[in-house]
Amino acid sequence: MQAEDAALALLTTINKLQKSFIVVLVHGGGAMVETLLSALNLTSQKIDGLRVTPKEHMPFITGALAGTANKQLCGLAIRAGLSPVGLSLLDGKMCHATMMREELGAVGSVEPGDATLLKALAATHMLPIISSIGADNQGNLLNVNADQAATVIAQLLDAELLLLSDVPGVLDANKNLIEHLDIEQITTLIAQNVICDGMIVKVQAALTAANSLGRSVTIASWKDAEKLLGLLQQQTIGSKIAPQINTYNDEA
Repeated sequence: MQAEDAALALLTTINKLQKSFIVVLVHGGGAMVETLLSALNLTSQKIDGLRVTPKEHMPFITGALAGTANKQLCGLAIRAGLSPVGLSLLDGKMCHATMMREELGAVGSVEPGDATLLKALAATHMLPIISSIGADNQGNLLNVNADQAATVIAQLLDAELLLLSDVPGVLDANKNLIEHLDIEQITTLIAQNVICDGMIVKVQAALTAANSLGRSVTIASWKDAEKLLGLLQQQTIGSKIAPQINTYNDEA
């Protein structure tokens, strides 16, 4: 959302993918939130990568994510020839949110809810663009991590999940793309400091999502959106993170 040309290229690619796939776009908008809170002289901190969200910050965060960011993406989607519908996790009760931890404030964890709305939109070939704002059963708005939001939507629709970022995927020590990764390889590469800094967070989020979905999750880049068309030929794009296989003792 800070790179309009790249966003437009991604949405143009989604337009092409929509001819063969049902596509749902889930987004966050951390940079936009940071800019707004700074302009309002409101301080923000993170714990374990999650933004601490005092209840009094929620009107601004909701406005940034479900308002400005969502509608900017919808506007670009229209320019790309798509028919977008801007939504949040609470619309149609597609997700159930609960407060995650008291110390995080209005930060929610989500579970799949009702897929009726998304399935109805899919039948009309519209593109749902979903912001990561949820609500609990009392209607209290909650800020949800975008990776978790995307994972839950994938669960809701039993769908493939692509986590798009500004990198082509996971790179080895020679800066070559690693196409397939499992928990053992990830652990080793982190220990060797090959996977480091922000990529650790991305890989761990992908592994959590893969375990939750029971299928591989892809980390790919939005910067070279045309490569996503490889999905049409079932090509591997980016890095595929395999779910952890649990083994159980039959006598247990």
